[in-house]
Amino acid sequence: MGIINQVVLGQLKTEEKSNEITAIPNLLKLLDISGCIIMIDAMGTQKKIAKKITDKDGDYILALKENHKTLYNEAILFFDKMEL
Repeated sequence: MGIINQVVLGQLKTEEKSNEITAIPNLLKLLDISGCIIMIDAMGTQKKIAKKITDKDGDYILALKENHKTLYNEAILFFDKMEL
């Protein structure tokens, strides 16, 4: 059985005073992401975006920065416990 690599690229132009936070959900509407892992940078780490991905049967890897103190600290504690 061979390995199949599937790559899907998409691009949407945003409005002048908009950014990727508004474009990502619209792009996700267009893509079949079932069974795919979606990777998004820290700006796209939003609860609504994560939910849209899982609603479409996808999985995600989202960046986490220290400016989200509560979530960041919880992640640090989780991974510290995993090291034991």
